[in-house]
Amino acid sequence: MAVLEVGKKAPNFELPNQDEKIKNIENYNGKWLVTYFYPRDDTPGCTVEAQEFTEELDNFTNENAVIVGVSPDNAAKHCKFINKHELGVELLADTEKTMLSDYGVWQEKKMYGKTYMGVVRTTYLIDPNGLVAEVWTKVKARGHAKSVLERLKEIKG
Repeated sequence: MAVLEVGKKAPNFELPNQDEKIKNIENYNGKWLVTYFYPRDDTPGCTVEAQEFTEELDNFTNENAVIVGVSPDNAAKHCKFINKHELGVELLADTEKTMLSDYGVWQEKKMYGKTYMGVVRTTYLIDPNGLVAEVWTKVKARGHAKSVLERLKEIKG
């Protein structure tokens, strides 16, 4: 499945966050939702991305935006990751890979000549009405949070 197009309604989801609280898209109605998909907790790129989003948290909050990271890791692993790196972002556990598939980020990947299924680092900016406002694919972790924040400000005008 391809990534979602700008202007389309973002698919609903029901996933536990790091505290095992079930979240769905309606929990974020009326706010801008930055949803970033990443492969695994506590790997170098994923850690950088989560730390940079945490550093920019106040700036996103000032823009009426919420940041949510999504990976196939479970809630307990998310908790360890958050505590170890003092992260401020909410993390959703998509162990069944439902949301990853619905958002088109669970894709075939190749490394060292082997083909496997995995998360392609992707970020969606969803507007307060639940529509996709922007998409970043094949994201490079370092500096990404700042570019998402800048684009959010541009879109909002």
